[in-house]
Amino acid sequence: MARVEMVMPKMGESIMEGTVLKWLKQVGDSIDQDESVLEVATDKVDTEVPAIHAGVLQQILVQEGQVVAVGAPIAVIETDAAAAASNGQGSATEAAQPAAAPVAAEAATATAVPFVPAASGGAQLGEAQPGRFYSPLVLNIAREEGISMSDLERLPGTGQQGRVTKKDILDFVANRGQQAAPAVASAPAAAQQAAPAPQAAPAPQAAANNQPAASKPAPSVSGNQELIEMDRMRKMIAQRMVDSKRISPHVTSFVEADVTEIVNWRNKHKDAYKKREGENLTFTPIFIQAVARAIQDFPMINVSIDGDYIIKKRDINIGVAVALPSGNLIVPVIHNADQLNLNGLSKRVNDLATRARANKLKPEDLEGGTYTLSNVGSFGNVMGTPIIMQPQVAIMAVGAIKKKPAVIETPQGDLIGIRHFMFLSHSYDHRVVDGSLGGMFVRKVADYLEQFDPNTAI
Repeated sequence: MARVEMVMPKMGESIMEGTVLKWLKQVGDSIDQDESVLEVATDKVDTEVPAIHAGVLQQILVQEGQVVAVGAPIAVIETDAAAAASNGQGSATEAAQPAAAPVAAEAATATAVPFVPAASGGAQLGEAQPGRFYSPLVLNIAREEGISMSDLERLPGTGQQGRVTKKDILDFVANRGQQAAPAVASAPAAAQQAAPAPQAAPAPQAAANNQPAASKPAPSVSGNQELIEMDRMRKMIAQRMVDSKRISPHVTSFVEADVTEIVNWRNKHKDAYKKREGENLTFTPIFIQAVARAIQDFPMINVSIDGDYIIKKRDINIGVAVALPSGNLIVPVIHNADQLNLNGLSKRVNDLATRARANKLKPEDLEGGTYTLSNVGSFGNVMGTPIIMQPQVAIMAVGAIKKKPAVIETPQGDLIGIRHFMFLSHSYDHRVVDGSLGGMFVRKVADYLEQFDPNTAI
């Protein structure tokens, strides 16, 4: 039969899993190619997942609320060719469906057999390998499956330089389950006869994700306290932030920049720009332009880390943190920011911010970021210590612009004047960015802002 597996698609860089929010189609429904089948949520965006094949939805492998790794099967679709053949049999096919169910279960179980490791496989632990790099997906699976860090360090890896891959840790989980129930593991025929097996086999980690939540009791509070459960997005943001602080040793450098020329330039042009473009002219595109130019001067800021290797990025894709009405945070990306002028940057910033707050971002709007800018000044803060967006190695926070008295050097001597100042806070990953590079980079951004040409056209 022409049966194809529908898998959880990749929905952005660093996104390793998604939560099934709602199935838009049910078993037995006809599906057109590119028609939305389910809604999926990640820590970055909620989106609908389309079918890559037309046909009939034969089996749902993951239930609503379950967390699924990217690439894991989520449904089985019988393609149009097979559906047409079965439709030709008329009502006889409908009558035969209950009898065909065990066959379908056997087929699904047989499909899942290659996923189960051999009996001689990875359940054996070797010598500990402390300091080894682990991907966020591997760490998530280890956490959900209750695998300790000591066991993880002793798990043999088949990836590059002995890294533990997704398959390695899933093999270990499967073999550990086989040791607990050898009769089930050694009898594949019996597994085929068990109806629930096809549902559980494609995504064992998804089932495990739901168990702790069901069994963990809610904390007890007194009458003068309120218990608020984190929403899905806040839980994921919290986990990403904890992971980033664990992965990257953060260092933050600060520089104060005189942005008087920028403030005066914006005040001069913002009304005309609003009338002409129908959009606000903010400081953000000017900051992004300065960051993009500084990255061209210091390209080793525009990197990521993979084990013992540094990956240098040619594209300069700058993420901009946007606060959402829910209180959460999202970071859409301006791709190739160095190739846009101020007007182009302004339009991109306004477009992404508007769609982010309306929950209309697409997965590609969140992909490929190589550096991030966060405007903490919009909340009246003068500086901050931002947390790096993995797998990037640096992030900059710009503070509120404040008027201050300052010494102004002139040919006739020093004078005291009122100037506009702003703090730049630059956090960077000390594994690959030392204080000299991190400090010179933020100083260079400040230089570009202070040297802004007041005759710039927009």
